[in-house]
Amino acid sequence: MGWYDVPRPIVPDLIVQHGRNQPSKPALLCEERRLTWAEFDAATNQVANGLLQLGLAPGARLAVLMQNSAEMALLLFGAGKAGVTVVPLNTSVSDAAVAAMVRDSGARAMAASGEHCRRVDALITAGQLEAGLVKLGVQAPATPDDWIEVDPWLRQQSALRPVTVVTPATECNIIYSSGTTGLPKGIVHTHGCRYDWATDLAIALRYHSGAVTVCSLGLYSNISWVAMLSTIVAGGTLVVMPSFSAETLVRAVARHRVTHGGFVPVQFQRLLELPELAAHDLSSLQAIMCCGSPLPPPLKRATRDALGCELIELYGLTEGIITTLAPEDFDDHLDSVGKPIPGQHLLLVRDDDTEAPPGELGEICGYGRLVMEGYHNRPDATEEATWTDPSGRRWLRTGDIGRIDDDGFVYIVDRKKDMILSGSQNIYPADIESVMRGHPAVADVAVIGVPSERWGETPLGIVVTHGDASHAAAAELVEWTNQRVGKQQRIAGVQYVDGLPRNPNGKVLKRELRQQFAHWERTQQ
Repeated sequence: MGWYDVPRPIVPDLIVQHGRNQPSKPALLCEERRLTWAEFDAATNQVANGLLQLGLAPGARLAVLMQNSAEMALLLFGAGKAGVTVVPLNTSVSDAAVAAMVRDSGARAMAASGEHCRRVDALITAGQLEAGLVKLGVQAPATPDDWIEVDPWLRQQSALRPVTVVTPATECNIIYSSGTTGLPKGIVHTHGCRYDWATDLAIALRYHSGAVTVCSLGLYSNISWVAMLSTIVAGGTLVVMPSFSAETLVRAVARHRVTHGGFVPVQFQRLLELPELAAHDLSSLQAIMCCGSPLPPPLKRATRDALGCELIELYGLTEGIITTLAPEDFDDHLDSVGKPIPGQHLLLVRDDDTEAPPGELGEICGYGRLVMEGYHNRPDATEEATWTDPSGRRWLRTGDIGRIDDDGFVYIVDRKKDMILSGSQNIYPADIESVMRGHPAVADVAVIGVPSERWGETPLGIVVTHGDASHAAAAELVEWTNQRVGKQQRIAGVQYVDGLPRNPNGKVLKRELRQQFAHWERTQQ
């Protein structure tokens, strides 16, 4: 075999290599738990061997419903060494959604922690999950006694690399979409694709071998996978936080000399609200990434200035489309989400499925080596998310409306499904929200379309205020807003709420708001 015949590497290979080449370097820190790369390699081997011994052959699926912990990280990456597809589940979704995702994935085994073990047992008792599931637990209940406690189970397994074949074409994980509408769709990535994610994003997000990366979001999130994969490919150190608070985050940064991390906008808001933030030692921070939901320009600039490090905004989908706003482009293109990372190609598609020229609005579509294999068990959804150009090339539809300027910078306007059709005019709520955030009383805002007998739909502002706001002030806010937006964008009214519903990544759940205020116009008559 020549040098040019060397097999394409995958993430499990990187773990083995780091265990051999930098055995004493820290790989994983979680509370008081500390694993070197040699120990991390051995422990993930034990996970793999244990899963194989339980009868989970390559291709089997392991669902994971856990709070962040060292054990969770070991399960996620140990499963990969066995060729077992890992299915990390959002812990905040309903029991019915958990059961639906486990059934849809075809998982034969389930790993859970604490209260989530009891959720699994309740679902089995109710007949929503199969009684024959293999159950791995962290702090599992004493009864029933069919839970396999992870730590003692691991100590019984061989630490040698498992004898199994895992290739770039082997499924690595199925990550389910946020599930704000119906059953979440399972997004399938292979080991080869995940290795490409690791290498491409490590470059774009400026990772290096000295990176110390804090993971403060749930490890089930693809945002956490971005941080973990980038750190592994660079051979850095992962710092896993069991849960997030602004206070615990700044303490972790100071204690572990954190250099990198992946965050969502609401976390930055909490950090900026932290009393005496400047008194905390954040000098180790080098480059941090934010994604998951739009990062308003004022918050973007305030975060960069307060933390004193490079801030990289990432726009992307778990399905595999990614742009980044590089630090050197930050000040001149603050409203942009940057450019596609190398190897990614984007264009805009009009409503009539023709390509839109630069400067014109359209649905963002893209292709590249990071794009998913498809939606699990959903060829219909995969086809619906595909646009085919005149040459026959297939592009992934993002569902986001945007524009691309002459220099290639991408600007997100809104979600296509959130667009309001009022009097045959397309209205993008994000434009109105941007204006309303400029009012001194507005702390948070979402604009939705509500039914209108005259216009079909009309914009309604759902507002969280700074301090108290009376209904009398609503008329003033409506007038203030309508003086600053276009004629077609004028809002019909304002509703004050205590808070906006959001998913764990910070995205506003507008579907819930539309349901809540579906009869708003009638209630005003």
